[in-house]
Amino acid sequence: MLDKVWPLRFWKLGYWQQWFRVVNSANNVAILNPRQIYIIPTRWGLLYAIMLIGLLIGSINYSLSLGYYVTFLLASLGNIAMLHTWRNLVHLQVAVLNSKPVFASESVAINLKISESKNRPRYVIGAYFNQQSEVIHDINANDALTVEIPLATQKRGWQSLPRLTVYTEFPLSLLHAWVVIENPFQFLVYPKPSDSSNPNNLSADAITQGSSMVTKGDDDFNGHKNYQVGDSPSRIDWKASSRGIGMYTKLYSGAEVHTLWLDWADTSGSTESRISQLTRLVMDAHATQQIYGLRLPNNEIAANNSEEHYHQVLTDLALFK
Repeated sequence: MLDKVWPLRFWKLGYWQQWFRVVNSANNVAILNPRQIYIIPTRWGLLYAIMLIGLLIGSINYSLSLGYYVTFLLASLGNIAMLHTWRNLVHLQVAVLNSKPVFASESVAINLKISESKNRPRYVIGAYFNQQSEVIHDINANDALTVEIPLATQKRGWQSLPRLTVYTEFPLSLLHAWVVIENPFQFLVYPKPSDSSNPNNLSADAITQGSSMVTKGDDDFNGHKNYQVGDSPSRIDWKASSRGIGMYTKLYSGAEVHTLWLDWADTSGSTESRISQLTRLVMDAHATQQIYGLRLPNNEIAANNSEEHYHQVLTDLALFK
């Protein structure tokens, strides 16, 4: 769709965008006002205009009344198409809803809500960021539509939305009407994980790194031992004692859980390389459901293995300076 608009090739560098009247969002909602909508002819619109000029010249040259009739009829059709193209866009409301954090170099899905409140359906409404992937939808009268627009990411941390372009070429694709929207919404980008993790970068609070070893616990029955003074009465095998074979205490086995500490000091390289290594280790530890903590310069996050802990650790890595 975008390659049909001949001037956009010249404007892709973004120089002329500084002169556009942009729509500023209030309370995260942008209303498309008439003075902020631009219209230019498409490639087909230019061919249509050249055809009209040719018809007019031929009609004048040969004094063709029918030629005048066809020429002005088609010119009127183009003029009406301009009005409907403009009306298809004006007074729409565009709001940015939310987005889920992604890792750097991935595409984040920005959720937009496009609302119609003038009791007329809107057709072939498109939207995109920075000449990237576009989405096109129809909107019913007095209705709202939620769409996802992909946006490529490169850096970690909080990122601001680039300018959003909403456009239409309805009804005849002769004219391209668009509006530029600025929104203060920000989204979080996690650091890009390294391609592979190094197990030597993990440090544990026990001799065996990241492993489990059988010890006393409360999980599984593991036999008897002779009763000793001080053993808990709840662990005495009273049934065995009632049979007169002696006093025995039940033994149980459990798993000793080791805490993994992901330490900044155990990484190497530049700051971004260290953050990338720690991000990979966090992902690996979370995937294997290990209890892990994070040690950064001047900051330490207590060990845990919950989903909230996972996102908190990635957020701290994303915002690390």
